Amino acid sequence: MIAWNSTPVPELDGTQSGISLFDTALQESALLVEHPERSLYVCGITPYDATHLGHASTYVAFDLLNRTWRDAGSKVSYVQNVTDVDDPLLERASATGVDWRDLATEQIALFREDMEALNVLPPNRYIGAVEAIDWIVPVVEQLVERGLAYAVPGEGGEPDGDIYFSLDAAAALAPDDDARWFLGQVSHLDGDTMLALSAERGGDPLRPHKRTALDPLLWRAARPGEPNWPGGSLGAGRPGWHIECAVIAHRFLPAPFTVQGGGSDLVFPHHEMSAAHAWAAGAPLAEHYAHAGMVGYDGEKMSKSRGNLVLVSKLRQAGVDPAAIRLAILAHHYRSDWSWTDGVLDEAVARLAVWRDAARHAGPQDVTTVREGVRRHMAQDLDAPSALNFIDAWAGSLRRDAAATDGRGLADVVDALLGVRL
Repeated sequence: MIAWNSTPVPELDGTQSGISLFDTALQESALLVEHPERSLYVCGITPYDATHLGHASTYVAFDLLNRTWRDAGSKVSYVQNVTDVDDPLLERASATGVDWRDLATEQIALFREDMEALNVLPPNRYIGAVEAIDWIVPVVEQLVERGLAYAVPGEGGEPDGDIYFSLDAAAALAPDDDARWFLGQVSHLDGDTMLALSAERGGDPLRPHKRTALDPLLWRAARPGEPNWPGGSLGAGRPGWHIECAVIAHRFLPAPFTVQGGGSDLVFPHHEMSAAHAWAAGAPLAEHYAHAGMVGYDGEKMSKSRGNLVLVSKLRQAGVDPAAIRLAILAHHYRSDWSWTDGVLDEAVARLAVWRDAARHAGPQDVTTVREGVRRHMAQDLDAPSALNFIDAWAGSLRRDAAATDGRGLADVVDALLGVRL
């Protein structure tokens, strides 16, 4: 699958160093060991509706990490998936009378346009679930052969042959190994919370004949009217969500890779179960787990059912500068939950105008001041709001009685480190 286009990241004098990031699994800030090569996996969209501000906020967050690593001189290997076959996509296609493949193609194209407009650097590998099926099947077959996965008989109209991952069997592997996986390693949630979130976020804890309620689906046996693919000894069907990301990550990134990223709603079950699958398949998933907060609208949860999604494409169609949309996102720390309002956008539009005006009066010393100040804030858990406030303070104190002698240099700093085009 093809990602989107991007302009080259401007090269800056000096380098970033001492980057820390809050690690969800460690539940504390971690200093990322300096290394010439970094690797990042960010879970992608299920393409059944256009890019809303929650999506955009997550991908802008990890774009900051990508840019900060690059500024530190590291080569970044970045992989993102697209879950281009899954229940929500099929349900939306059925409800709207559109072929699921056409719906996916349409929404993926719109997502690409939105990411390009927001100046999000594209992944090196952009992989769809459908194209990964041939890689997933042998991994699931091996888990079955090793007793780490099992088939469930059908009941209540469901067919025989759904394959589930055995959490108990995985937990029993290498019990004396300090690096072993255990349930709760990523999320640190209690059992009751896990059960509730599993039911809410695509799991099926009440499915009969599962060995434990939280065991996740690896392979969904073919159903009438649903797309399916050959599954070797598994029979025809399609993959579960968590194994998709584990297999794609193992195929294209080191094991473990540096950072697993996504929205905070993916901590459980998705990242917990992907980590379990990866470890059972032979290697840990990631060294660090980082998560972006949720975005609401006027104090309410943003959702399709509420009809209050703020779509990036709609904002762009209304003439909003994508740089202002990005600034509005950056005004909130990536880990915080926040709410989009008209006021948030108005502040971003005004801030962008001030910055562009200031760039017309910037000299070489201004470029150095802004560059080092932004670097300092971004090294501390990608603290974009503090970086924005730093630039605001600089712009507010700037003398505007002369034309810029290095305005392009200032624009390069803001573009390279924050992804905002002046």
